[in-house]
Amino acid sequence: TMTIHSEEHIVDVHVRSGVYSSETIFDYTHGYVATRLFSRNACFIMKIQKDLIPDLQEIGRLAFERETMKDLYSPNNVWTLFQVPNSRLGDLDDWVLYGKHIEHLCTGLPLYE
Repeated sequence: TMTIHSEEHIVDVHVRSGVYSSETIFDYTHGYVATRLFSRNACFIMKIQKDLIPDLQEIGRLAFERETMKDLYSPNNVWTLFQVPNSRLGDLDDWVLYGKHIEHLCTGLPLYE
């Protein structure tokens, strides 16, 4: 499921798929994407790259098309592969940088950037 909070410039995506369940937050105000993988009990954070990740209005349009057409091919699909060898716990400086929505998602979890 996808929830778009236009006034806060946040997109919240929930994937419910058993051991592959996750939650992803696109925070356009702070310019970061965070994904929490429930099976790994970890949080992955990356900077939004405008040439790779659709903007807020485009995500909304793609979601609307998918819901109405039920079959959407888009060149804007985003696949990410994280290969980070170490992690750390977030601190106050991180949460100021990443914002409160990502802080709420990732507090107490190992962070991979």
